[in-house]
Amino acid sequence: MAVVIDKEKCVGCRACLGSCPFDAIEMAGGAAYITDKCTGCGACVEACPVEAIYRTDEQKKEEVSLDAYKGVWVFAEQRDGKVMNIAFELLGEGKKLAQALGVELSAVLIGDKVEGGAKELFAYGADVVYLAEDPELKVYRTESYASVLSDLIKAYKPEVILIGATNIGRDLGPRVAARIKTGLTADCTELGIDTEQRLLLQTRPAFGGNIMATILCPNTRPQMATVRPGVMKKMAPAAGRSGKVIRVQYKSGMDKIRTIVKDVVREAGRLVNLEEAQIIVSGGRGVGGPEGFAVIEQVAKKLGGVVGASRGAVDAGWIANSHQVGQTGKTVHPKLYIACGISGAIQHVAGMQNSGLIVAINKNPAAPIFKIADYGIAGDLHQVLPLFLEALEEKDNGKQGLAV
Repeated sequence: MAVVIDKEKCVGCRACLGSCPFDAIEMAGGAAYITDKCTGCGACVEACPVEAIYRTDEQKKEEVSLDAYKGVWVFAEQRDGKVMNIAFELLGEGKKLAQALGVELSAVLIGDKVEGGAKELFAYGADVVYLAEDPELKVYRTESYASVLSDLIKAYKPEVILIGATNIGRDLGPRVAARIKTGLTADCTELGIDTEQRLLLQTRPAFGGNIMATILCPNTRPQMATVRPGVMKKMAPAAGRSGKVIRVQYKSGMDKIRTIVKDVVREAGRLVNLEEAQIIVSGGRGVGGPEGFAVIEQVAKKLGGVVGASRGAVDAGWIANSHQVGQTGKTVHPKLYIACGISGAIQHVAGMQNSGLIVAINKNPAAPIFKIADYGIAGDLHQVLPLFLEALEEKDNGKQGLAV
């Protein structure tokens, strides 16, 4: 892409000279011309009063027929042949969007020997499943998956595409958007439809979570968004529900694959599934250090829950980032959330405020966390939690678990 000046249109007014932040425009023979300092920023395009300056891509860009795009698609992420929970969450939200637009809801399933996952996708609301199977697609690689999804979009022209904001989705989404030349809104926490203009309302936190911005994509299609896991609710699966499977032939060898997956090494340790946990006991800077999480883990184990953490505790290196709850961590909605030594910064609250019951323990009675807590205890967590454990022992006679 480059910026070009049409010499026949240029009147030599010099308006473009002051607009260029890189001093890349000079005058010669009564007309402006672009030097090799140009970065293609386009500031001069807006400044030219006679429209003598343009970008080369604008001259060649084809008009997009918005009416040609129909349908809501969900990228159904899978690993080892198992469809991930985020796909079912997106189908639940996608169903609402599809009904508002009066179109079908489709899922795109890419992998090797993953046809069995189509039944689950139908059960959770998909009307159509686009299935691409090939040994080269067994494990995720950017080039091959982006090629399959981009080719499908160009062929079938969906109106809306939803992708989970997972490690894979955050890599795949931007690559596909760039290939098909459309916009992408990342890390959405809410979606809606402007039915009059058929626009996807894509809401996400902005400015550190202090405001919520709703973003539109009015001029290109499809409208693409990545959605944070845990913020959308799954529909109840309908056993026996069926739909249409469209098989897609992967053009093996047609793509320039820059990576080879030699082996997959799984991280040792317990899997932390915060998004689906019903009970979460979280610790913040108030725990005082990595050893402070010992009592947090005891309480979580006693209640049959999992351990969460604030960003402050994770950044301090006291606990792995897989435990992080908040705007830059995981969004959770358990039935019970116990915040221990967490002040209640807005970034953390954004990830757990929809919990069923919130209990806060903090030495500072003015801590912001108490404003959203259903129950608050102003005290030292290292004194409160041992007493809490004793009370639980007396109540259930040493039996683990708690009905919530």
